[in-house]
Amino acid sequence: MSFELILFYLFATVLTVAALGVITVKNSVHAALLLVLTFFTAAALWLLLQAEFLAIALVLVYVGAVMVLFLFVVMMLDIKVEPLREGFVRYLPIGAIVAVVMLVEMLGLIGLKTMSAQALPADPAGASNTAWLGKALFTQFLLPFEVAAVILTVALIAAVMLTLRRRVGVKSQDPAKQVAVKASERVRIVKMESASKGGTP
Repeated sequence: MSFELILFYLFATVLTVAALGVITVKNSVHAALLLVLTFFTAAALWLLLQAEFLAIALVLVYVGAVMVLFLFVVMMLDIKVEPLREGFVRYLPIGAIVAVVMLVEMLGLIGLKTMSAQALPADPAGASNTAWLGKALFTQFLLPFEVAAVILTVALIAAVMLTLRRRVGVKSQDPAKQVAVKASERVRIVKMESASKGGTP
């Protein structure tokens, strides 16, 4: 059994266990940390397949952006769970375990890179996989790339329009009316007779 196959089985096991942990743990912060480990291990598997661009994109986009957004949502939700408010030290063990596993995966990939010979790139001319992917994306597959960009743009516009649509029974702000308000209209003074606690004037 080669070292690369051992790393594949190790990464696959970690990926499966971390993904199961995301959907089984009760603490949302623990689930977020396990999701980071899941994304990172999937990126390590991409590196085993000599797909460096996809691995880096997975780490930068999902771990660096999507997970930050997810953590913001978790922190903004009004989850009435007392352990979530007990401080940083409570999450230190699971965070340390995730960090150690990620370090072991990185060291394993570095060891594989030093032990194995240089892999043949996808481009026969000798360019890197990232350069080959960019060239293929903007030459051979330019039309599907542009279609995907148009679909994402239409989805973004549709999401904005659905958010700003007028709905009956829903309170919404009208910035034009808020700006056009006059100082005399902000406060209305009402004169009325005073009454005692019994209800008689």
